[in-house]
Amino acid sequence: MALRATMMSRRPVVANCAARRPGVLHRAGLPTRPRGIRLVARDAPETPTQVTQEASASEVPQQDAKAAEVAASSSSTPSAADAQPLPEGVLTYKEPSGGQKFWTSFKLAFALPWRRFKKDSVLVFKLEGEVSDQGRGRFDSGLSVPQICQALQKAALDPRIKGVAIEVGPLAAGWGKVQEIRRYLSYFRQSGKFTIAYMKQASEKEYYLASACQELYAPPSANVSLRGFTIGGTFLRGVLDKVGIEPQVKRIGKYKSAGDQLLRKDMSEAQAEQLGAILDDIYQDFLTTVAEARGKTKEEVAALIEEGVYEMEKLAADGWVSLKYEDEVIEELKARTGGKPDELRKVELRKYAKVSPSAFGLKGKKRIVVLRAAGAILGRSSGTSSGAITPDQLIPRLRALAKDKGVAAVVLRVDSPGGDALASDLMWREIKKLGEKKPVIASMGDVAASGGYYLSMACKKIVAEALTVTGSIGVVTGKFNASKFYSEIGYSKTLLSRGRYAELLADNRPFSPEEAELFDRSAQHAYESFRNKAAESRGMSVDAMQEVAQGRVWTGRQALEMGLVDALGGVHRAVAIAKQAAEIPEDEQVSVIEVGRAQASPLALLTGRASASASLLSAAMLLMGLMRGQAPAEAMAAAAGVTALAGGPGDLSGLPPVVQEVTTALMDLYAMSAGQPGRASYLMTDVNAASLGSSGSASAGSLGALSGSSSSTGFLDEGEGLQGPLEVVEEWLM
Repeated sequence: MALRATMMSRRPVVANCAARRPGVLHRAGLPTRPRGIRLVARDAPETPTQVTQEASASEVPQQDAKAAEVAASSSSTPSAADAQPLPEGVLTYKEPSGGQKFWTSFKLAFALPWRRFKKDSVLVFKLEGEVSDQGRGRFDSGLSVPQICQALQKAALDPRIKGVAIEVGPLAAGWGKVQEIRRYLSYFRQSGKFTIAYMKQASEKEYYLASACQELYAPPSANVSLRGFTIGGTFLRGVLDKVGIEPQVKRIGKYKSAGDQLLRKDMSEAQAEQLGAILDDIYQDFLTTVAEARGKTKEEVAALIEEGVYEMEKLAADGWVSLKYEDEVIEELKARTGGKPDELRKVELRKYAKVSPSAFGLKGKKRIVVLRAAGAILGRSSGTSSGAITPDQLIPRLRALAKDKGVAAVVLRVDSPGGDALASDLMWREIKKLGEKKPVIASMGDVAASGGYYLSMACKKIVAEALTVTGSIGVVTGKFNASKFYSEIGYSKTLLSRGRYAELLADNRPFSPEEAELFDRSAQHAYESFRNKAAESRGMSVDAMQEVAQGRVWTGRQALEMGLVDALGGVHRAVAIAKQAAEIPEDEQVSVIEVGRAQASPLALLTGRASASASLLSAAMLLMGLMRGQAPAEAMAAAAGVTALAGGPGDLSGLPPVVQEVTTALMDLYAMSAGQPGRASYLMTDVNAASLGSSGSASAGSLGALSGSSSSTGFLDEGEGLQGPLEVVEEWLM
């Protein structure tokens, strides 16, 4: 079973800048920053990179001599446009004028009948499980980040909307998405309308999101557990040893821990160092953000975590949450909206998402496209699988945008842990070509690391969330020597070859000394190509890039200090920077066009989206195939086929940890092999964005996390009964 050179990273890790290890910064030749300083896009402009701009002395210490030397060694001289300070892109609510309110009301009066709803309604939705970074298809009931953010932006300006009520459940999403949604909740609050969050089960990430709302409610029996943060690594060497498979993996980069998952039985010092810095960032950001939102001090938030409070009454007494059952919240909302005693005026997100932004003056003559690319990077599409970035899907879109004269600029939204090296490079080339025609700005989601960073670095500027995971400039490649495994199951293979290295990737024997040397050289070449392109793209010397590369992952805030990104923020700030690059006045309204939807498989649509059962079924098929004497490659392909048909491995948070780890690792490898016939490409992720950086008390064993978010969830339902004919027609028309 051969492993091809692959740009690798872990799934989104997130962090807060307050805890950086000074030694790391000094080795990179960059200044450290005192602990506790928090840079947030909505409050102040971030520190510009040392290459394109001068750092503000009021925000960070003055760059030292070595940093100045790095800037001087840049191979690309900044243009006058590049030297301009980047726009802050603060998402600020502006009260519409009387004329604007009149035209909004006029346009809404002529809305299609099935898109109308009563005045003084509450926008309601349930946010739990998986939240896609790409828009959903018409028949996919799941929620997505653009759907939620656009709805909140419109609702703030909609005179028919009185407030927002959200049920927040166990989330299978990274911190980058949570920060983006939280930003739009804060924007909605600026309109003066009420915001309510309701929680039945919650840990740190859920509470972090819910704290953006003005009012937090939970039933007295709720499970709101705030115990702290964890980050771990999974190691399969012991499992592989027991089944007789020897991993022969070459990883380039001191911190490229993806290879450790196969090679080691415990965590290396280098991996502990980088994960510890990430954990510090998560912890400090949580303290600062929650303290600000709840009117507390950081010390009070830290004390809450250390105390391990589990009694809801104590949380309520200390002002962290208010206790109410859902029926009590319904009665409260009825009083606020002025509805009938037996009726709550509300509109669900799926219906409200169809309201046109043009009714609120959110469209302009010039267009900026947000092209969303999410998932692992594969060499080619399997035709049935979803949640992947492939050249045959992305490149045609890039070329079409290059030809479209009506598009002023492009924001490339990347949410990817990496993947195939060749595919990354092919798409990098097309992004560069598009950049020759019009500005392309990268916006990073939960993770844009390794192959994800490879795509991003092709853009003119890079914007990351403070808790985005990025970097991981490194390469992992190798093969499995399954000779012992084959012997134990009675399987044999004989190869006839011509050529000195024809059997380089043979899985029935280990490398010969000559083959090992060739393999090492090729891996080093792949790494140097990646590193050197990154250095050129960022205007850094190769030596300076080497200091911050080596496979190390950084949070967005850390990456800003390292010069790997240009600004902190979400899509809104990336659009503001794209407007500047396209020489569009800052106050001119533009139309933001979303391109790139998540494609759900037919089986996922029929079964209500992919679930853990698909992964268990695929793992069972693998084992059954081997027991029947099926060739390992055939058994793997069959198992991968089940996963692809179901739309991916699904969320495994309800399964025992060991099953999660082994199943995820196997399915990542085998799903990749399905797209590369005859080869087993390597995509092993050892950190899951859904469970990263929280105690996991809410999501472990939770059925909610398995189901995924839905725009029709029953939250605040009053038992209207079965759908009538009108409601059925309305649902299909939407």
